[in-house]
Amino acid sequence: MSQLLEVQDFTLGFAGREPLLNGISLHVDDGEAVALVGESGSGKSLTTRAALGLLPERSQHSGTVAVRGLNTLTAGASQLLELRRNRASMIFQDPRAGINPVRTVGDFLTETLVRWRGLSRAEATERAVQQLEQVGLRRAKELVAQYPHQLSGGMLQRVMIAAALLDSPELLLCDEPTTALDVTTQAGIVKLLRDEQQARGMGMLFITHDLNLASSLCERVYVLRHGQVVERGTAREVFLAPREDYTRQLVGATPSIELDKVPAVPEAADGEEPILAVDSLSKHYELPHGETLTALDAATFTLPVGGSLGVVGESGSGKSTLARLVVGLETPSEGTLRLGGVDRPDRPLKARERKLLAEDVQIVFQDPYLSLDPRIAVGHAVADVFRLHRKQGRKQAQDSARELLGRVGIGPERFGAKPRALSGGQRQRVALAKALAAQPRLLVLDEATSALDVSVQAQVLELVEELRDQLGLTILFVTHDLAVVSRICSQVLVMHQGRIVEQGPTARILADPGDEYTRKLIGSRPRPLWDQSVPTAV
Repeated sequence: MSQLLEVQDFTLGFAGREPLLNGISLHVDDGEAVALVGESGSGKSLTTRAALGLLPERSQHSGTVAVRGLNTLTAGASQLLELRRNRASMIFQDPRAGINPVRTVGDFLTETLVRWRGLSRAEATERAVQQLEQVGLRRAKELVAQYPHQLSGGMLQRVMIAAALLDSPELLLCDEPTTALDVTTQAGIVKLLRDEQQARGMGMLFITHDLNLASSLCERVYVLRHGQVVERGTAREVFLAPREDYTRQLVGATPSIELDKVPAVPEAADGEEPILAVDSLSKHYELPHGETLTALDAATFTLPVGGSLGVVGESGSGKSTLARLVVGLETPSEGTLRLGGVDRPDRPLKARERKLLAEDVQIVFQDPYLSLDPRIAVGHAVADVFRLHRKQGRKQAQDSARELLGRVGIGPERFGAKPRALSGGQRQRVALAKALAAQPRLLVLDEATSALDVSVQAQVLELVEELRDQLGLTILFVTHDLAVVSRICSQVLVMHQGRIVEQGPTARILADPGDEYTRKLIGSRPRPLWDQSVPTAV
């Protein structure tokens, strides 16, 4: 029998340009989990999509990409359709981009079974319910009648996994399926994928930029850079003794919890009021049919001037709601919020109040597109902040913007660039500069590094550390990554289902957590296969 997936000297590009992929060779055997790691733009997704015959329009290619002997680069439409139905399935990074929002989950799951497998609607629905239960979703019979917007990101990703497994594929292709998920949801999905892969004897190609994740799931690894494989081997060999400088850089940039490097808690000056004091702060949302959702429940904490506080927890724990309340994007339902010694009114802020608040506190979101207008050049976007909040003239504001952008690593040649012309890491640096231009005393980072490559994340974290020390910034860092917290934050509060379940110095909580939920978060971080207590097939 032929090899499950075999890629030989695969080159892909466009006429007159440097190739996007250059001589890629790799293979996946039956029952084997293989990781394809590298930064954004390295060619991971292009290589994987080629296994299904999904090639960019007008692209030119050479070499071979074969699934069970079928070369997908030259196969006809009917052959590719048969391949996608019966041999290979793919799980994409964003589940909401892969499912029709106006059709129910049940419709999405049963369409192939009814149209191509000849099952009745009732038989297909029963199969779908069984698969949803198998991937760990409760109330599966109710879920099939729901729409995608009614499910959380973690639930919807499990639906996509169920859909991929319904066809009993021999090859499962996973394109960053856990990137935006919190640590406990990610742990559950990784375990699910590992269990299903071993139980079914599937081959799996797993794309990720998270080396910790790759080592927890896959036996072998290929490292891609600029469209070329620069290193290959067992996961243990590649991650513990990398041969190439680039791989060593990736390994070195991968965050880990190091208690001896946790920042010390700053000592407050005598009589100095905390920059942020929150007391019994709650936020409720009215739902249809008279129901009420409590997103934040009686949060109480303080943040000293010059301090750095990490807010951690799963999706839906209330982290982002708290951040939005702090920066004035939401109005509290109950409790008090005191910023810089001034009580926040319990009503929507007026325009002048919002402007004054923006000079005290700024926020950087997970997606920099939320902070940047796609129509405005990045340099002008930063200059506009200097004009609005610092009352600078046009020429002075542009000079200030160039200086600040240079400080965050954006050169003058990028001043007139639109956001779409920048990489994700560059856009996040611009968003950070835009926030800093207002010269706030408090900077809120809402999952600002979670979607970045490990090397870019390391650069942004280093930049935040430098700015904190140089400018005396106070930082509120919302994240699900405890390794990031251990590097940036001297104190941490842990949230679960809208409530603060534990808070205190970061080093103490990470070393000796007092709450069961905190222990669960710490225990959910990926561990390499060679360190896992349960034996795994190799």
